[in-house]
Amino acid sequence: MSIRIAVIDRKKCVKDKCGYLCQKFCPGVLMGEDTITIDDKGYPVISELLCTGCGICVKKCPVDAITIVNLPIEGKEPTYQYNVNAFRLYGIPLPSEGVTGFVGKNGIGKSTSMKILTGMLKPNFGEYDKEWDWKEILDKMNNIERAYFSKIADKKVEVSYKPQHVDMFLRPFKGTVEELFRKVNPKRIDVNEAVEMFELKPIMKRKLTELSGGELQKIAIAAAYIKDAEFYFFDEPASYLDVEQRLLVAKMIKQLADEKRVIVIEHDLALFDYLADYVYVFYGLENTYGVVSGIKSVRNGINEYLNGYLKDENVRFRDHEIIFSQKAEEEGEGEVMLKYPKFEKKFSNFTFSSQPGEVHKGEIIGILGRNAIGKSLFVKMLAGIVKPDNIEWENTLKVSYKPQYVKAEEDILVNQLFSNEKLNQFIFNESVRKLGISKLMDKPLTSLSGGELQRIAITLALSREADIYLFDEPSAFLDIEQRLEFASLLHSVISNSDKVCFVVDHDLVLIELLAKKVMLFSGKSSINGMTSQPVKKYDGMNLFLKKMGVTMRRDADTLRPRINKPGSVKDREQKEKGNYYEVI
Repeated sequence: MSIRIAVIDRKKCVKDKCGYLCQKFCPGVLMGEDTITIDDKGYPVISELLCTGCGICVKKCPVDAITIVNLPIEGKEPTYQYNVNAFRLYGIPLPSEGVTGFVGKNGIGKSTSMKILTGMLKPNFGEYDKEWDWKEILDKMNNIERAYFSKIADKKVEVSYKPQHVDMFLRPFKGTVEELFRKVNPKRIDVNEAVEMFELKPIMKRKLTELSGGELQKIAIAAAYIKDAEFYFFDEPASYLDVEQRLLVAKMIKQLADEKRVIVIEHDLALFDYLADYVYVFYGLENTYGVVSGIKSVRNGINEYLNGYLKDENVRFRDHEIIFSQKAEEEGEGEVMLKYPKFEKKFSNFTFSSQPGEVHKGEIIGILGRNAIGKSLFVKMLAGIVKPDNIEWENTLKVSYKPQYVKAEEDILVNQLFSNEKLNQFIFNESVRKLGISKLMDKPLTSLSGGELQRIAITLALSREADIYLFDEPSAFLDIEQRLEFASLLHSVISNSDKVCFVVDHDLVLIELLAKKVMLFSGKSSINGMTSQPVKKYDGMNLFLKKMGVTMRRDADTLRPRINKPGSVKDREQKEKGNYYEVI
């Protein structure tokens, strides 16, 4: 017997403004049953026991706020449910030795699981309106779960938690970074040691309200790192960080895991693979339900996730595999599409220069480098948003630009944003389908999350008719599947066309998937930056990884890029050969 789930998105539901079409056309209601009732706040409530799963209410809802799903989970109750007709989670992961990773798309319970493990949320087993005490909760758990949660219940164990949204977590603090660290107690290591490890010395006297997202991220990670705890939780530690900073943070977390148990959620696939020892795969339907797999080795867990099939559970949760190409870098170049001159730009505290270059039809150029060395500035000069100091240059080609920071305009619905521009309907429809935009169409832009805004901005930029496409950090806030879908969509727009594209990003897997050539930016953050012309991907990636001191290989089964463990046999072999970036 399957379990039926009914979820209503109350942020979209217009209540009585539609005349309660869901209730009006429900066969159960028409037969006199209380299949759909109205609560004291005016929202419809669907009885999952009486619902037959006919789907009429789903089709009749004018704002697409209802989801009905039949789950093939026999006799299993949820671990946690937020409210009536709301998201629920099935299963619970547990910390293991080393680093335990949660992998899966957004909105299926990874952060919820982390909050349950920290004690911020109590398991309620689907009875969301009941006050549960810990004895009742522990009685419903197996021996392994009980051993962990009894410590949480008795407060016999200290946990340290780095939340997903560091800006919301840290912005309310009005003091300096130094003052914040004084409040973090008890300490596992000296604050000064952490400041050196995470390269925070230049910003210690600054107020948190003055800092960038990357600076706030490092502070949040360092604050969690120095606490004296038994279990450490890091929710998306790579966000806002450049590749060098990500590897630094990963190294610190790996060192921590030699002594403590660590749980990590991360969407940078190469970094996640590098960090994790064991993996739980999360699958389900976004904002509707999530299911937790059994624990797996990191390689098997990631490969099963990419395949969309869990071997031990015999569950297929996606109708297609995520495939990485075997094809090596293509030889030969098409006709030159864009020539740009040397750019120079000087500000009061920052100088930038770039060499002249050219890009050929059908090329995607990946841009790599540290934060605050001019990558976004270069893209803005290509777009004509910023004028160089050294030359009068105007790009005569049509440009579609997706900025680094996506802002929501007031009083505009998503569908209005799209209707205001002339778009390629085929690319638009494909983007809407692959990036899951359809359910967002009637929402105000200001109500969207960072990930939803990013998908809207990507869809808009991809769908415009243009000669040059510029994407500044498109992977921010996207999950693994959404990043790979974006890569597929961008290839369909650019490859074998008279168009070109530049992509700035810190996700090495995304750049590896997308780029035919790369540009390497160097310099000192917030002081100076420079770049040369685009070079072949192999040469550029090899040089970039050599500077980072890491090597990458291909997974034998999925061909996905993997960062070698430092000092491993493969790492030593590739370094000896000078082959930091292995291709097939």
